[in-house]
Amino acid sequence: MDETLNKLEIIKKAISDKIGYDIEVIDIRGKANFADYFVICSATNSSQLSAICDNVEYEMGKAGYEAINPSKNRSNDWILLDYDEIIVHIFDIKARKFYDIERLWKERDINKD
Repeated sequence: MDETLNKLEIIKKAISDKIGYDIEVIDIRGKANFADYFVICSATNSSQLSAICDNVEYEMGKAGYEAINPSKNRSNDWILLDYDEIIVHIFDIKARKFYDIERLWKERDINKD
């Protein structure tokens, strides 16, 4: 778990260094079997979206962590990076509001039997 927390800190700092904002970490342990955490952040435009992605990949690579899905196929409004137990979602403002991942995962808690 300490390694996971280290990854989370590296990712959050890499996002902040490129002025990514509204960073949210969602603990999905016990709710999904494909990851433990989502890290979600916003960017103001596609250039910043790419810069955040590049910096996350760079900083994680320096620490010895490689993404399972290197960001070869980038979208202009949403980039996803998979670091095994952590999935990073980098959104532009409109896409983040549209997909509203935070609400979807919070509803899973409410609707849980």
